[in-house]
Amino acid sequence: DIHIQRFNPERDEKPYLQHYEVDITQVGGVMLLDILEYIKSHLDETLAIRRSCGGGVCGSDGMNINGKNGLACQTQLKSLPDKVTLYPMPGMPVIRDLIVDMSQFYKHYESVEPYLQSDHQKDAREHKQSEAEREKLDGLYECIMCGCCTSACPSSWWNPDKFVGPQGLLTAARFIFDSRDNQTKKRLDNLSDKYSLYRCRGIFNCTNVCPKGLNPTEAIANIRQTQSEEGL
Repeated sequence: DIHIQRFNPERDEKPYLQHYEVDITQVGGVMLLDILEYIKSHLDETLAIRRSCGGGVCGSDGMNINGKNGLACQTQLKSLPDKVTLYPMPGMPVIRDLIVDMSQFYKHYESVEPYLQSDHQKDAREHKQSEAEREKLDGLYECIMCGCCTSACPSSWWNPDKFVGPQGLLTAARFIFDSRDNQTKKRLDNLSDKYSLYRCRGIFNCTNVCPKGLNPTEAIANIRQTQSEEGL
């Protein structure tokens, strides 16, 4: 049994749950995304979902699966109970059915200036790092921007326009701790107000739902420690 929250703002006054009975033997795959594609292709073409690569790389098919955020393409059917309930990711405006508006999410991502800033000589062939310097980026660069972490964060629900959120801060850490970037102080200053960084309460919701096994809570703590060391 699959229960999916449906909502079409052009037609519905409020969201509702719709029930689908799916014969697993007819589904040509072993992932939750395969069931959703089967429903859309064979049972209800009006169901709106977001998906792309189907391999846990693009991060498009994030949703709330039996109360926990995750990717449909990485959720094995054998790991699910007989009854599955799907909601759009919480804390984000619903565009339609399981598709949410991630505009604010991307604004926070852009606010941390997610690109290398360096005065390294342009005519130099390489900008080298030691192995130890490179290892500092492990666990920071692998984010696929699915939004599962930020959507699971109560501080992002309470201050959606002010708190940068787990994903944005993980990205900030990726450049703050990159030895090739020489704008560390500017990046730390950018996060020094009382909302951007310090609304995190360390409850690890973000870490618990990350499909890549990353730890935004740890990255946030490391940024705070660095700010303290810099006297900010």
